[in-house]
Amino acid sequence: MNYIKTDKAPGAIGPYSQAITANGFLFTSGQIPINPATGNVDALTIEEQAHQSCKNLAAVCEAAGTSLDKAVKTTCFLADMADFAAFNTVYAQYFTCNPARSCVAVKSLPKGVLCEIELVAEL
Repeated sequence: MNYIKTDKAPGAIGPYSQAITANGFLFTSGQIPINPATGNVDALTIEEQAHQSCKNLAAVCEAAGTSLDKAVKTTCFLADMADFAAFNTVYAQYFTCNPARSCVAVKSLPKGVLCEIELVAEL
């Protein structure tokens, strides 16, 4: 196993890693829309938050030597399923390889954000 850490994405705020590589795959922790430059959630709308979450994931992928194009599975968490269509429009801009995906609504997310995304990607 190899632990992945980059300052281009939010650092772990608990006892976990941004990502781990193992057996030719990258396994990321969920990325919420924290701006790594400020440490804050600057984005307000679901579209802005989805963009920031995807950018954070892309940075973790890059640090591991892979990219969003190598994603094989994503799991998306939404605070409100009414945001699904808007979230999906942004998501489709980043995940053009159409990985397998689960998308679920949850009661709440850390820091009151609207979305969180995690992925598994080939190295």
